[in-house]
Parts: sequence; C-alpha cells; structure tokens
Amino acid sequence: MLEVNVTPTRLFPKLPDTEKLTLNLGFVDLGHIDLLVAEGFYSNRSDFIRTAIRNQLDRQTEVVRQTVVRHRLDLGLRHYGRDDLEEAAAAGKRLSIRVLGLAVIGPDVTPELALATIESIHVLGALQASPEIKAALKDRIR
Repeated sequence: MLEVNVTPTRLFPKLPDTEKLTLNLGFVDLGHIDLLVAEGFYSNRSDFIRTAIRNQLDRQTEVVRQTVVRHRLDLGLRHYGRDDLEEAAAAGKRLSIRVLGLAVIGPDVTPELALATIESIHVLGALQASPEIKAALKDRIR
C-alpha cells in the first residue's frame, strides 16, 4: 500500500495543507514508478503520482468546468463562519453547501446553529468541521 499526500493551494492560514490518500498499485506499476524515480525523472513516488494526477486533471479541464457549472459548485475553498450562518438565519435562508475543493465550517459555529441553517452539504474534496458539527449534520452530508 502506498500513501500519497495531496497539497491543495493554501488560501487561509492555519488550515492543514494536505489530505492523505491511500491507493493500491500492482507490483509492476510500482516497479515502473521506482525505475523512473531511480533514473531521476521524479524525486520520489509521491512526486510521480502528483504529476500524473495533475496531468490527468489538465486533460479533463473542460469536463470539470462544465460539471462545476452544471452542478452549481463553488470552486476552491469556501469558509462558513458563525457570521455567515447567523446572516442566513436572519434572512430565513437555509444553505445548500456545494463545494469542489475544501469546505470549512468554522470553530465558532455551534451544532445548533449548523442544524438550523444548513440544509445539505455536498463536498467533492474535503470537509473540515468539528466532530460535533459533523455528527449533528451526518444525515445532511453527502
């Protein structure tokens, strides 16, 4: 088993800058990667895998763009703090959070406020929230 750290663009201080992924590779594929590392094409296995992922994402840029538009996703980092949720509550709105990237529900948000204002959460990437928020919203997270 090979573990890979993927580093998103850092937009706000104090956020973790990697998300650990685990993947299984066949021995022959792994040998090919090790050969390219040994020959100096890549600094290590993770460098190879990050480069391969970026190349695939570059090839699919238009498909990703169309999908983001079609599904009405916020792209990148989206932070929801207490002020955002209180503003939604005051306006009588319930939020449907849809993010491709990183969605953060701030530490100043209580589970009660989140339950009152967040209708659903759909994140392609990572969701950062306290364990209490995640537990309170577990039936609303896809």
